[in-house]
Amino acid sequence: MDFVLGNIVVILLLVFYLYTWISTITVLIMENRNPIRSISWVIVLVFLPVLGLFFYFIFGQNLRQRKKINALSIRKQESRYKDLQQLELLNKSETSTNISNLIRLFQNENESIAYANSKIDIYADPQETFENIFADLAKAKDHIHIEFYIIANDQIGNRLRELLIEKASHGVQVRVIYDYWGCFDLTKKFFLSMKEAGIHFHAFFPPKFPFVLSKINYRNHRKIVVVDGKVGYTGGVNMANRYFTGDSLGLWRDTMVRFEGSTVYGLQEAFLNDWYFVDRVMLTKKKYFPKQEVFGKNLVQIVDSGPDTKFQSIMHGIYYALTTAQDYVYIHTPYFMPPDEILSAIQTAAMRGVDVRLLIPTRSDTSMARASNCSYIETMLNAGARVYWYLNGFLHSKAIVVDDMISTIGTANMDFRSYEQNFEINAFIYEKETAQKLKELFMNDLEHSIEVTKEEWMKRPKIQRVKESLSRLFSPIM
Repeated sequence: MDFVLGNIVVILLLVFYLYTWISTITVLIMENRNPIRSISWVIVLVFLPVLGLFFYFIFGQNLRQRKKINALSIRKQESRYKDLQQLELLNKSETSTNISNLIRLFQNENESIAYANSKIDIYADPQETFENIFADLAKAKDHIHIEFYIIANDQIGNRLRELLIEKASHGVQVRVIYDYWGCFDLTKKFFLSMKEAGIHFHAFFPPKFPFVLSKINYRNHRKIVVVDGKVGYTGGVNMANRYFTGDSLGLWRDTMVRFEGSTVYGLQEAFLNDWYFVDRVMLTKKKYFPKQEVFGKNLVQIVDSGPDTKFQSIMHGIYYALTTAQDYVYIHTPYFMPPDEILSAIQTAAMRGVDVRLLIPTRSDTSMARASNCSYIETMLNAGARVYWYLNGFLHSKAIVVDDMISTIGTANMDFRSYEQNFEINAFIYEKETAQKLKELFMNDLEHSIEVTKEEWMKRPKIQRVKESLSRLFSPIM
């Protein structure tokens, strides 16, 4: 009897597994993804029957097409006021066709307003970055909105916590969004002290049964600071000591941008949208969008992208900037595992004679990520692009500058994860002064770098090439 029951259980489990396996492949095909990626997942599911399903549920699901994710997010705040939508753009005759077209692209895809006349400060030195952030937070009178992928339980993270507690004790409303997995090592004591001070905080995508695994691969990588609706920051910086004390990769080199003026509206809107996502409360008070001062002559668009958006807007904007570049393209990125569209755009630009330069770290947080980065270098060199290893620690900056016209600073790396899976945010800045500042920072970083020559690169061992090629197969899920 036990033998018969055992066989029935095995048969039922097999039927259930086959049903799940067939359903998964059917859904995968019906989502109309990139055919190469769909075929790759089908191969994984066929040749790794059980393990393949496990990996798919963690890494393979396309949440951008899931109604549940879109339903949680109000793409644009209903609290936006008409006067915000009527911010006057610079005269079109003063804006190049390329910039006008890029602005229109973001407006159509992402409803991103081009904000005019902001004050823009670029920070690359960690001392300057954190001192300015903390100084602005200390001046807060009404509210502080903070969103980070990582808030570490170290000197910087606790300095932030203590400052927020102090401001909350003086009646400032403090709201914090943190990524659950990025802040996994934070203790209950850390959060309890904030809760007791009246700080409102939420983890992004905390694990909830039975959807624990399906959300692990979709992380909130955005970094946003907004103070009183008047000052805003975004960029690649996390709240951690590694910028001062380093880690196994050395000191971290990053870029942050600070705004005053109308651009802060865009950062505020992005935060409030994410707050609704995690808290289910729509913040509608007009105080979050105060009247702004007029500063320099420039345009900025704040562009967010992720599973909660219809399009991969950050990637599309970078693609357009690459394909229309005439003079130069300088790229900072810690991870270079670009989708085919971006890789093709870079190659085409280089072969058109554009001065394309890529700066990446010589070491990475995993050997597989570094090997995958390396797998793209030969292609870049063959196209005429120049590639450099950054030697002075770990390059974590995500910044691109094109033709003294277009700059982007934000959280998106040049890889599949940032363009397709993570919740990201980038500022696209249309101003010569900012472009020249980023160009200067790039050139300064080259002094701490070494150029990869084609001759030397082709001499690397065959076993290294094999490792790179194998690692590249996993670039969409790294």
